Amino acid sequence: MATSTVENYIKQIYALQFEQGDGGMVSMGDLAAALKVTPGTATSMVKSLTRDKHVEYTPRVGVSLSDSGKHLALHVLRRHRLVELFLVKTLGMEWHEIHDEAERLEHAISDRVLAKLDALLGYPKVDPHGDSIPSSSGVIAERNLVALDECEKGKSATISRIEDQAEDFLQYLVSNRLTPGNEVEVVESDRHAGILSLRFFDGNRCSLGFPAARKIQVELHD
Repeated sequence: MATSTVENYIKQIYALQFEQGDGGMVSMGDLAAALKVTPGTATSMVKSLTRDKHVEYTPRVGVSLSDSGKHLALHVLRRHRLVELFLVKTLGMEWHEIHDEAERLEHAISDRVLAKLDALLGYPKVDPHGDSIPSSSGVIAERNLVALDECEKGKSATISRIEDQAEDFLQYLVSNRLTPGNEVEVVESDRHAGILSLRFFDGNRCSLGFPAARKIQVELHD
């Protein structure tokens, strides 16, 4: 069984590859910064992961996940995201305070308990932030999402995923009703001023800057 340190490295490499969008190599500097360790520490750990065949490492280039590493990363993400949903739906915790708790619990929960948790929650497809929950076989569903700042005037959409999950940003979203599941219509998109104006289904409105809108992903309506 992988240690919590191994799982954290594997999960972070997966996240950085996902952010890049091309599944390519992750630089050791980026990995070290994300994990808040020195490049030397990150390199030593990556060499160990290479021996275990979880990653492919090229000195002075970077690291990427092998097939077994990707499978492990998706299993850890499944645990993390199901635990986050449990903390919100069952224990009533706020979505901006669940990440650290899930980070601790994801390494301790067994596959048997995870299966029970999945059933209890109704076999959900996404976590509270809108991130897809991998299946038990390690499959993650494809979704056709776009950034909110790319939506033109007159377009309607459902908020589906929050890219930035920093606590202050999540609290800002809650206070402005910009949370997954809410439907919005773009009533104004001023690219010169960098302001997007939205209308909710009940007629209330909200305005936000393009930098914030860029961190919100939506599913467009036909």
